[in-house]
Amino acid sequence: MNNKLVINILRWLVIIAMPFLLGLGSIRAIIASDYPSFEYQRIPPDQFGFTLEERTALAHATLAYMQRPEPSAQVIHMLEELYLPNTGEPLYDEKEIEHMIDVKDVADGMRTVVWVSGAIVAVGMVGLYILSGSRMESYRALMQGGIATTGLLLGIALFILLGWQIFFVQFHQLLFAEGTWTFAYTDGLIRLFPEQFWFDVGVIVSLGTLLLGAIIALVGYLLLRFSRKSQKTS
Repeated sequence: MNNKLVINILRWLVIIAMPFLLGLGSIRAIIASDYPSFEYQRIPPDQFGFTLEERTALAHATLAYMQRPEPSAQVIHMLEELYLPNTGEPLYDEKEIEHMIDVKDVADGMRTVVWVSGAIVAVGMVGLYILSGSRMESYRALMQGGIATTGLLLGIALFILLGWQIFFVQFHQLLFAEGTWTFAYTDGLIRLFPEQFWFDVGVIVSLGTLLLGAIIALVGYLLLRFSRKSQKTS
């Protein structure tokens, strides 16, 4: 296998992996952040009685479960031990608990993809530099990966903004079994994470990843341009 073919393979691996690294990385960043404290300030309050403080504390406890490195079944007790403030009844019923096991499995899979795609980008960039004997191929892959991310996330962002209901349903049907992800407005999951919450997350993640892709594309372009100028003057 000649160097040119290997360089092309590495470049395409970087281009393909970049959207996964940035997009799923943004989702994992939301899970690890204090996002509920921000979001609850701007969406309507819980109509069934949670105070802002109660709602925020319960949301953080739920996200703490999502961040644990153990398999979902081993730490699901973290959600089973959450109770409604006024009645002392469990916050989540059996169906909600089962769904949250599925959700954490998906989120854990995203974390794995982030690490794998990050490794692919890092190894690809280094490999391109070593095989080509120049940083230019690395810079080109960086720019093209950013462009690919920007284009893909632009389409997703428009889909969310113009067809949110379709996107929301299709997303859940792709990841979860039929009938396992629909709940009543009085259920704990909907009270903590109403549809507006997820719409705003979708907008932030898609536009944020789009912006990251554009920045990376610009950085790659500027580095590539500077490298070309340096070669001409040397």
